[in-house]
Amino acid sequence: MHSLYDVPAPAKLNLFLHITGRRPDGYHLLESVFMLIDWHDVLHFERSPSSQISREDLNGVALPPDDLITRAARALQQATGCTQGVHIGIQKNLPAQAGMGGGSSDAASTLLALNRLWNLKLSRQELQKIGLTLGADVPFFLCGHSAWVSGIGEIIEPLHGKNALPEQQFIVIKPEQGLETGQIFTSDLLKRDSKPAIVADFAAEHYGFGRNDLQPVAEGLQPEVMKVRNWLESFKLHARMTGSGSAVFAPMTQTIDLNSAPNTWKIKICKNLESHPLLSWVSG
Repeated sequence: MHSLYDVPAPAKLNLFLHITGRRPDGYHLLESVFMLIDWHDVLHFERSPSSQISREDLNGVALPPDDLITRAARALQQATGCTQGVHIGIQKNLPAQAGMGGGSSDAASTLLALNRLWNLKLSRQELQKIGLTLGADVPFFLCGHSAWVSGIGEIIEPLHGKNALPEQQFIVIKPEQGLETGQIFTSDLLKRDSKPAIVADFAAEHYGFGRNDLQPVAEGLQPEVMKVRNWLESFKLHARMTGSGSAVFAPMTQTIDLNSAPNTWKIKICKNLESHPLLSWVSG
């Protein structure tokens, strides 16, 4: 195998996000459901005769030289002693600073693709260990399903079979402005004492359960987040921010007039995925 084209890296939405405490080392303890959706970046991989890792931005979106895609490829080389290289093309469709995990998903799809392209035969758990060194969300995108996530993001319980999420369409809106995660988590206004929940609590309500504890701080830092939420709620949709923002989403329980939205907002109608598109690419 010399190449892999049109490799998807799907986004996630946080159906809720509760901060239940803070560890002595400063890391926040959370509970959330991460849901995979059918909005994704697209990556292309061509095996190189040398061990060099190179990357090309296919739609003109500037990425830093040492972005998560490149770091993921290098981490896989280092973990396995692999001497093969790769040229990676990235078509960046997911917005940055949106709380949708685009960079982490790109890294996870890179690990899955190169494990296949380089014939490394690592298990899902082995890839997740490498992924955790790249970022807390990367192991989730390797697990293959939407999931209940807790701890500092390292405890992942896939939701499938009888616990699978009901099929639903969502509207996702990313305002022009983004948000820096660090600004939210260091705020003195952040609520850090939400009562722990269990999967059964969430299953009783699904898309109406809980809240995003980061949202009040985010709306104070970036008023556009509140503007998007108010616009969605004017149609009687149940809207909330995903992750650390600034994207806001709502289940599409009725048709709405998208023409009344500001043209600076990036709007996408999505649906949740039953499983990750690359689920079968790795065992374990």
